[in-house]
Amino acid sequence: MSYQYILYDKDERVAKITLNRPKYRNALSRELQEELEAAFNVAKEDDDVRVIVLAGNGPAFCAGHDLGTPEHNADLERRPILEPEVRGNFEYAYDTVLMMPLRLRDIPKPTIASVHGWCIYGGWKLASAMDIIVAADDARFIPGPPQWINLAWEVGPRRAKALLLDDHALSAQEAFDVGIVYKVFSRDQLEAETMAMAKRIAERPPFMLHMMKMAVNQAQDAQGYRSAAMAAIAYRALFHSSGEQPHLKEGERRQLPAVKRAIEAGPDKPKQE
Repeated sequence: MSYQYILYDKDERVAKITLNRPKYRNALSRELQEELEAAFNVAKEDDDVRVIVLAGNGPAFCAGHDLGTPEHNADLERRPILEPEVRGNFEYAYDTVLMMPLRLRDIPKPTIASVHGWCIYGGWKLASAMDIIVAADDARFIPGPPQWINLAWEVGPRRAKALLLDDHALSAQEAFDVGIVYKVFSRDQLEAETMAMAKRIAERPPFMLHMMKMAVNQAQDAQGYRSAAMAAIAYRALFHSSGEQPHLKEGERRQLPAVKRAIEAGPDKPKQE
């Protein structure tokens, strides 16, 4: 299968799926997300693949959801989001922000997010859908509405509220300290160390890997993860319909405080929210 916005490679028993819109810091257009899920399904159905690695091409893992690149706008013109606006935006977000990460989470093979540079909002959404997150020492995580769904389950409710309310970028070390990231590597060693880990995992029996993953996911679901996630997406929709987040005009870019500070700090500048 050919792809426009991702790269798909196999190395022994490891499939590597790479977001490939480096010009836009791998901003998540609808088309990219559709290709991404299709690629995960290819890896899922390939009996030779035991582990899946998700990475990003270029200077950042992912700078979030696409808010208006020319390619994304053209796709929205071809396939408009349903009207009325609130309903259409909710249904789009329900699939891309909630259900797609849940589908990736439930893939019966171990998954690893290999994060470098910016990991913002929707980018963090993708990383959190993976079983393990490893990061380069230059990684920076900025939480936003997609993290209303998962952050309390990753770091606990009190710390989740602090990270969401105190709007700032977390360094790789901070993300490690609070339990989001499993290991931190130097930038030049990230790919090699991630693949070495994936190949170690791939040595184990595939059904054992599936059952271990299912056991942990089921424990989380028994504690109410899915019902809480569905409530969070409704709160997100309510926020988006409140008027506090204005519509962007042509050429404008949404910059909430943490993203704006990140851009000002440089040297790399995330292109999307």
